Amino acid sequence: MGKINIGRWILGGIVAGIAVDFLSYVVDGVILAPRWAHDMTRLGRPAFTVSQMVWFNVIGMAMGLLAVWVYAAIRPRFGAGIRTAICAGIAVWVATSLLPNASIMWATGLFNNHLTLYTTAGALIEIVVGTVAGASVYREPAAAGAGAAATERAQTARA
Repeated sequence: MGKINIGRWILGGIVAGIAVDFLSYVVDGVILAPRWAHDMTRLGRPAFTVSQMVWFNVIGMAMGLLAVWVYAAIRPRFGAGIRTAICAGIAVWVATSLLPNASIMWATGLFNNHLTLYTTAGALIEIVVGTVAGASVYREPAAAGAGAAATERAQTARA
């Protein structure tokens, strides 16, 4: 197996992070904004501040980097392409959105069940689309790909 192409991983992660941040803005900042405002008021908390929004964008960028890293890591086993990117995106969504939202938002009852469901479903779309966008930029190093193919042929010949 070849090494991860660090430059392409970072570039793909930035592309994925931008897509995640943009879609998060549409889902949570526009579509679900009234629900967020209502639940934050119900909790006695103020509306989200600019500082918090900056942090949401930093976290979105980190998710993009994580998603493309997972894609690059599983690519040798699953193959390059959209199907692998979707698998990587779903894995990242489970770890970064489904489980935290289920434990913090839903199980504790802090937020309305509809808000929890909608923001979690929106995150699935955000992260999968972002991962597919970032994976479309990612490429393995040419030498590593040729070496991996030669190794695979040699292993097949021995079997």
